[in-house]
Order: sequence, then structure tokens, then C-alpha cells
Amino acid sequence: MHPADILTRRLHLVAITPAALHSEQSNDDRLGLILQAAIPENWPPADWEPHVFTILLAQYEKHPQQIAWHRYLCLRNPDQTRTLIGAAGAFWRETSPAECEIGYSVLSPWEGKGFATEAAQALIANIRLDPKIENIIAHTFPHLTASIRIMEKCGLTPDGEGEEPGTIRYRLRLNS
Repeated sequence: MHPADILTRRLHLVAITPAALHSEQSNDDRLGLILQAAIPENWPPADWEPHVFTILLAQYEKHPQQIAWHRYLCLRNPDQTRTLIGAAGAFWRETSPAECEIGYSVLSPWEGKGFATEAAQALIANIRLDPKIENIIAHTFPHLTASIRIMEKCGLTPDGEGEEPGTIRYRLRLNS
């Protein structure tokens, strides 16, 4: 286990490394070996945007300490194979260093079971340890009601239009 990993009641949030990101980006079938987990056929999640690889790899290059922020989630269940079920992560915003943006996703077989909320809450608790961060934001589309419920359960509140067309932004102010 990497020191940046997080364990929750049901999840092992594995701090993904640039090597794992490169493996996933190139689809070279090494990701399962790197994570020591089964990779489901429906990986990556349907809402995963491939340009995020570029963003994260650039973030690691600029801020190597961010290995403690981006995570892949593994179902931690001793009765089953350790399986990659989703992702959650955060990155510093270059335009506002006191702000970070979080994101999360869970594969369809595990949706609606609280895994995304559990992962997002653990990620936010970890981010709170960084005294430089004053705000956490997240973006979603208004029709993704499950994502909105997760943000609300994590204490984020509506904060206007999002940066991408048709999205909305939610915010959690840490110092208020």
C-alpha cells in the first residue's frame, strides 16, 4: 500500500501514479498488474473524458506531490476479487491556487450503493489537510441528479454556471 492511499469502510483508494496513468491511457493491459486488481470489461466509466489523462499527467509533472490527490477506487471485499469499481480525484486549479476541483465516477454495477459518496467524502477529508486549499469545487450536468446528490451529501452547494457549456458548479468553502 502506498502511503498516500486511503482506506475507508468499504474502499481502498489507491493513489494512482503516472506509470498507471500511462498504462491506462495506452490501454496496454498492465493496469490490473499495477493496481493488483481485476479491471472490469466496462472500464473506464462511461463519463470518463480521455483528455483528463493529459490534465493529470501535466499536474503530476508540475506538482509531483499530487500523487496523494488522484485516486482509483478498488472494492475492498475479502470475499471477492479486488476489483476496480471507479475513480475519484482532485487537482489544483492553476488560476486559483487556493481552490481545487474534485471529480468521481463509479461503474454501473456499483452505482447507487454509496461508493461514490464514500470516496468523495474520503477525498474531501484528505484535501482538508492541505491548509492552502480554501475552496473545493465540482462540476456536473443538471440532469445528473445522482452526482448532485453526492455533492450535496459532501457539503457542496450550488455556485452558478460551470465552465463547460451546460454544466453547473458546486462549491464547498473550507474556511467558513
